[in-house]
Amino acid sequence: MFLENKASRNNKKGWIEVICGSMFSGKTEELLRRIRRAEFANQQIELFKPSIDTRYDEVEVVSHNENSRVSTPVNNSSEILLYVNMETVQVVAIDEIQFFDDGIVDVCNKLANAGIRVIVSGLDMDYQGVPFGPMPKLMAVAEYVSKQHAICTRCGDLAQFSHRIVAKQGQVLLGEKDAYVPLCRHCFEEMRNAEHAEDTKL
Repeated sequence: MFLENKASRNNKKGWIEVICGSMFSGKTEELLRRIRRAEFANQQIELFKPSIDTRYDEVEVVSHNENSRVSTPVNNSSEILLYVNMETVQVVAIDEIQFFDDGIVDVCNKLANAGIRVIVSGLDMDYQGVPFGPMPKLMAVAEYVSKQHAICTRCGDLAQFSHRIVAKQGQVLLGEKDAYVPLCRHCFEEMRNAEHAEDTKL
């Protein structure tokens, strides 16, 4: 019996799925959808989010469509490994992964190497259009990468940029429609050029 159990664990295959895109593109909704499908298969799931993300709730992961699920908030990437039982957990999901430290890449690899399906979602670019935190490395090591798109609020085309509409600096600024709008590449560049021209006048 011991040998059979050991063999079954060693044959368990893990992988990493990255769901990325701009604000309002449905990343969290897609994460929750994949979790629900795993639940239908009676798989054991652990869901995490960074503790700094308290926009909707301190504990629950909430999509813009107001679907939600209780999660475990953590302060850093290494805490995740403390909560996951490698022998029993089959799926680990992580929301807003761009807010984690670079160690999250090693954490995801360790989980996948242990035979766990890892599903993460987050912004691939910040408000300046620059790759966000650990996302580029995660996308490089992942087996599956899904790019979600929002709708540009200026022209109606597919949007992949998160344009900040409040005058605050710093890469991390928690906010929703009061702070960000999704824009396509063309509109994003137009807005940035207009703001730059305005700044040079001051």
